[in-house]
Amino acid sequence: LPWLPWGRPSLKAVVTAGVFVTTIWSLRCFLNSFKFSGEAPKPIEPLMVLVWEWPSQQVPNISGDVCRELYGITGCWLTTERWLLRQADVVVFPHTRLHSGRDSLPKEKPPGQNWVWVSLESPSNTKALAGWNQTFNWVMTYRRDSDIFIPYGKLMPNRSATVNIPMKTNLVSWVISNYHRSQKRAEVYKNLSRYLNVNIYGKANKKPLCKDCLLPTTSKSKFYLAFENSIHQDYITEKLWRNSLMAGTVPVVLGPPRANYEQFIPADCFIHVDDFSSLAELAAFLKTMNSSRYQQFFSWQKQYSVKLYNDWRERICTICTAYPSLPHGQVYPDLESWFNT
Repeated sequence: LPWLPWGRPSLKAVVTAGVFVTTIWSLRCFLNSFKFSGEAPKPIEPLMVLVWEWPSQQVPNISGDVCRELYGITGCWLTTERWLLRQADVVVFPHTRLHSGRDSLPKEKPPGQNWVWVSLESPSNTKALAGWNQTFNWVMTYRRDSDIFIPYGKLMPNRSATVNIPMKTNLVSWVISNYHRSQKRAEVYKNLSRYLNVNIYGKANKKPLCKDCLLPTTSKSKFYLAFENSIHQDYITEKLWRNSLMAGTVPVVLGPPRANYEQFIPADCFIHVDDFSSLAELAAFLKTMNSSRYQQFFSWQKQYSVKLYNDWRERICTICTAYPSLPHGQVYPDLESWFNT
């Protein structure tokens, strides 16, 4: 060490020596721990989610670390390769792809593996549930009390957003593909149409809209009939999120009670059919609304923007996010009773 005139090492020299000794000691401790353990620390393996059959007809690209690359969800590996069954942590079974009878399911369930039942349909449109009792560990649906909650959409905080109301050329529109007279929405429309004109699009009226035509079409209406095909708790579909809110029109909703809608969206951004004592009163309210009152329905845009969930990859990736807090070891003894509650 370099010595000062009075025979002591300089401060810089002492610090340098200390750092050197500390580094050597730390390296020795690391080597000793490796020696005693006999192996290097194992890397954390990603959670493997096997989708037994993809929910949609066309399977998208799920190769590589798709959850991280598309949605920022790390430690999640999606696969449809059934030969990996024994290595999978979670197996996903979309109800729309389940065939009757258990022959369509794996013959064995490896210990510690969890099976997920998935459905975005309402109980009115979901059949043959009784055969799946004592089968699934978790449920993944649009209901907020599901183990894994997958809504059709939601409002995301966005305080930089500005109010954008598209140009309007008509009063009310409705896009409908499957029209059945037995549905409540058919009855409501029939009676409402006595008091005002509704522009109807979709297969049911032989006016189908292309994928890129839907929003520009509904955006031209002041109001949109966001009528659900059946009435169930939390069953609020793309009819609200995409066809109306994202399009920039005011939704007139028919579905669960207003209080249920208000758990998803602000109370002043929609009109509920049940707000009125009669459909004649509702029609009069829509036809006589002034400009300033109409603009108030869009105040939500100052704070939020609409996020749609329309990619099954994102929905399935959320399993990995929820996995640490999910109840392991449970089984739904009566899936039909739970879903119909």
